[in-house]
Order: sequence, then structure tokens, then C-alpha cells
Amino acid sequence: MAIAGVLLPTPFDAAPPIAQAPLNPEMKVGIIQRFGSDAKDKIEIKATAGDQLTVKSVYEGRPETLTTSQVTFDIQAKPLGQPMLQERLVLSTHRSFESAEDSANQWRARGIEVEMAQPEGWEVWAKRDVYSIPVVRRMLLNNLKAEGFNLPYMDSTVLEDVPQASFVANYYRYNRDEVEISSGARTLLVNGVPYPGSLRLQRNAYGTYTLVNNVQIEDYLRGVVPHEIGPQAPKSAVEAQTILARTYALRNLRRFKIDDYEMCATTQCQVYFGWKDPVPTADRAIANTRGLVLTYNNELIDAVYSSTTGGVTAAFTDVWNGAPRPYLQPVVDSVAGAWNLGQKSLADEKNFRQFIQKKQGFNEEGWYYFRWNTKATMKELNTDLKKYLEKRQHPLKDFTAIRSMAVTARSEGGRIRKLQVLLDNGELILEKDEVIRAFEAPNSLLCYLDPINEGGVLKGYRFIGGGLGHGVGLSQAGSYNLAKLGWNRDRILDFYYPNTQLLPLDDSMTFWREPAQ
Repeated sequence: MAIAGVLLPTPFDAAPPIAQAPLNPEMKVGIIQRFGSDAKDKIEIKATAGDQLTVKSVYEGRPETLTTSQVTFDIQAKPLGQPMLQERLVLSTHRSFESAEDSANQWRARGIEVEMAQPEGWEVWAKRDVYSIPVVRRMLLNNLKAEGFNLPYMDSTVLEDVPQASFVANYYRYNRDEVEISSGARTLLVNGVPYPGSLRLQRNAYGTYTLVNNVQIEDYLRGVVPHEIGPQAPKSAVEAQTILARTYALRNLRRFKIDDYEMCATTQCQVYFGWKDPVPTADRAIANTRGLVLTYNNELIDAVYSSTTGGVTAAFTDVWNGAPRPYLQPVVDSVAGAWNLGQKSLADEKNFRQFIQKKQGFNEEGWYYFRWNTKATMKELNTDLKKYLEKRQHPLKDFTAIRSMAVTARSEGGRIRKLQVLLDNGELILEKDEVIRAFEAPNSLLCYLDPINEGGVLKGYRFIGGGLGHGVGLSQAGSYNLAKLGWNRDRILDFYYPNTQLLPLDDSMTFWREPAQ
């Protein structure tokens, strides 16, 4: 298998490949990522009717195996013999994995070994086993400050106890950090919801636990597709979504390396609810597209998508940092020629405002988030920004008030590239999706700001825009319309991801390689 840019060599005299069934790799999905963050946390795992659970763990170096019909996990506080310092050197923080990965690559280029984590938002840490001594971490931080890097900070916490997972099975309690659970039917009930495959409870990098579902990709899709595209979506839209969900998952298996699993089950990856409320149209789409993935130069694409684009999709670099993806460029989400980007760039503020006023001729016409108008008071904006800066220990975190806000740069597709925020203690420039991270009011970067003045006093800002989410790649709302117009899945995918190829998954494909900068 070609993963992370490494292709397995093929002998010169190798026979022509024999047609084979599509591959169905197994994934490790964190379905409960922070078990133990609340002392009241519980997980109930049951076998299906007529089946039994096999529970495996290790105690004092000896493997244990037991059989039962039910396992219940809970959390107890385990006191430490003496207080323990938990410390991480956070080099950068990000709203998205994509920008965090680009930042990690930049730190590595400077000779600093790093790892990516997601305690809440995405963070890049100085690698813990390399910078394991406090004085070494502080030397690195001081050196970075001396070089002009003002955003790295030390995240330090003194712990007096740690969460300890235990489980009850067959009326006996076991304290274990790692537990594997399987069943003969290969379906388990987690808090009443069926999950295919097997489960593993394991420690993560934050002192809590993660419940990981080991699941084959085609079974995983059954718990993703209905919840991402919706149960009422037309057939070809569901099939396009299924191909994207399969491609996205297999390309992103590197996301949670720090925690020894591969994908999460939230909107930070793809929503995955196990086999809760399966939908027949989704099941048929999975069967009809089995093994099909979207590729570019025999590599899986970044198959990102969003609910609504606001009438124009975003380029990869409009939203995230990193190398451009040739197949992720601005596309006017219209078959009626509603706007010509070549003649009227949306980087121009006047053009952009005209575009946002247009409400007809787009694939998303009539959808709730296609066009929106929200407002925020200065109190709300100040509160949002204060929280954002304090969390990151930003040098401007002690500001008292925002003086003004203005868009200073837009992308060709209209997304905000830079938002200037003048504070009473300095100037802050928010770039790309950090705008959405800092303020709750805008639903996307595809918007403009108008001040709300009363009696010469700035009372707030109105955000006028379109779309919900990042807007890169396929619009799920737009795909509904294209499917209703009779477009098949191939044509829909080609519209949103030009110059890509739809192929059956095979061993020659590269799942992911680091893009050239």
C-alpha cells in the first residue's frame, strides 16, 4: 500500500495486475475522544441479542481474557503520591488540521521536532519525548522569543490526581488503562448505538481516554453518509458524497498519530454515528460505489466539502495555509452563468458586495444559509476576541476594547484573507479561518462588514454574506440541485473537483504525500 508518499516497488518483469475486488482497509476511529474529562462519564457496551463480548486486557504483565454480555466503564480520580507538573510547549494553535499541518512542517524546516495535537482546537507541540526536560523546553521557548516568535507559549498545569478508567463485568470491577472488546457478530452496542467491528479503550495524550472503533471503511461509510448528506438527498448526490467520504477518510488517516488512532467522529473529521438509523439510499450508494475514490495523479485528493458555499467555492489556500491543491480552486456554484470570476474578481470589494446581493441563478438558491445577515454588539465582539486571545496567551490579550474592524484582503473567490482589528493596545491581523475562530457572528469567510453607529458611537458590526463552513470543494446543497437537474455522480464531482479521476481503490495509489511548497 502506498501511504505518506511511499510507493512499493514493482519488479520489471511483474505480470500484469489481475482484476481484484476493491480494497476495504480497516480504520481506527475515535468515537469517544475525551472519556474521563468529566467524573460522571460512563460508557455501556453490550453484545447484540444471542451474542457475547470477548474482553482482553493486561494486568501486571499478564494477558487476561473474559467473556460477558455487558461491560460498563466509568471514571475515578486516582490521587498522585505528590503533585505532578504537566507541561507542553505550544508552538502554534489553529482552527483546522490543514493549517496546523502546514505550521508543523514549517517548524520542522527550522530543525524543531514537533507533533500535532487536538486537546480542544488544533495545536502544534514541541515533541514531548525530544523536549522532555523542563529546562530544555524553556531554553527552546526563550530562543524562539529572542528570534521574534511571540505566539509560542508554555501550557503548564499542576496535577494532584488523574482520571483512572475501570470497568465492571460479571459483577467484578477491573482497573485497566487499555481494554479490547470484540464479539462474534462483529457488532457491539455502545450506549445503545450499534457499531461494527471491534473496540479499544486506550489512554490519549491529554490524560484522559479514547474509545476507538476498529472498522472497515465500507462499514464506516454506513455511519457517515446519511448524517453528512441527509436522508432525503437525490441518488447521484448521495453517490458523490459517498465517494468523497471514502476518499477523505483514507487520505486523512494521519490526523491523530499522537493518540494512536486515525480519525475522529465529529465535524473535525466526518460525522460518524455508527449504525444508528441507517438509510436505504445511503446503503445503496455505498454498494453502487464500493471501492471508488477520487484521485489526482494517482493520489487520493483532499476530498473536503461543506454544506453551502454561498455561490462560489473556495480555493484550498483561501481558507487554510499550505501548498495549493490544483483541483481545489474557486468555482462559481451555478449552471446558469450567474457570475464570471474572470471578468469580475471577488477580490475587489465593490464586486464582492454586488455578488452577495445576487440571490438568483445559483445552485444553492433557496437554501437557508445561501445568504445571511447577522450582527454582533461591541460587547459580544470584545468578549469573543478576549477569549480567543487569552486562550492562546497572545501578547495583545490584555486589550480593553476593539476600536475598529476592516477587511484588508480578499481572495479571488471573495473569502476574507485578512481582517484588521484595531485594539486600544495595538493592531491584530486575523488571517483566513482564524476570523471564524475568533468571532461567533460570521457563518463563513464569504462576507463583508458594516459598522453599526448610533449617535456617532460604534455599537457593533453587521456581517452580510453567504454559505456555511469553509466552502472548499463540493457544496452539499449545490449537489442536491445538480442531481435534480439529472447530473450523475461523475459529472457532479468533475464540476467541483476539475481534472480529477474517479478510480477503484488499489495498492498502487498514494493515500497522501506532503505537497511541495
